[in-house]
Amino acid sequence: MAEQDIEAQRDAILAALVPVVDGIAATFGPVCEVVLHDYRRPERSVVAVAGSVTGRGVGGAMSEIGMRVLARGDEAADELNYLTRTGSGHLVKSSTMVLRDATGTVFGALCVNVDAGAVRQAQTLLSALAGPAGPAGPPSLGPAVGPAIPVTTFDNDIDTVVDALVDAHQDTTWAALDRPGRLALFRNLDERGVFAVRRAIEQVAARLGISRASAYSYLSQARAAVATTTPSTTEGDPA
Repeated sequence: MAEQDIEAQRDAILAALVPVVDGIAATFGPVCEVVLHDYRRPERSVVAVAGSVTGRGVGGAMSEIGMRVLARGDEAADELNYLTRTGSGHLVKSSTMVLRDATGTVFGALCVNVDAGAVRQAQTLLSALAGPAGPAGPPSLGPAVGPAIPVTTFDNDIDTVVDALVDAHQDTTWAALDRPGRLALFRNLDERGVFAVRRAIEQVAARLGISRASAYSYLSQARAAVATTTPSTTEGDPA
């Protein structure tokens, strides 16, 4: 297919999904938000949104979840029914379903976010109205203990998302990091799709307090190190 035809197909898929966004959100009510992303423009990927769980609008930015999908490229898979927290502490239950064109290329995603905190509050209220809890106590949406729920930054401004990712993956100051630690930081950010965002390298450099040239150098070295440690396939080996 010609590139022009592929672009037209992607536009048509997104246009067809806009009423689906509204329909899903209307079905599940105010605790639900549905977001349609066009990954061809990562800095303003939100092309349709219904609901307000994460507070974003059309023209808003993707979260680090979207950046992770971008980093995986065409190998990205749907991520269903996972829990995360917003920066303000709200518990969100989400599913991210990637969109592909006829060539199998990932170009967007349809995301559903449910305010799990509000659902749990309603559950607690209903349990109280039903009467005293039995020996086992009121039912729960999930285990009281378990792996820590990650915090996800949702924002209309991509710069805020990038800054949050840099801060989350920097355990200490830049000056205190040795060379392997600095390369590991850039490798982690690259694996999460940060540098797929336009002007991200300049923003990361400013956040770390280093020059743009130094940031480009560390990124280049980090990518080279990954390339040299990735096993290459030879004839007769499985791809």
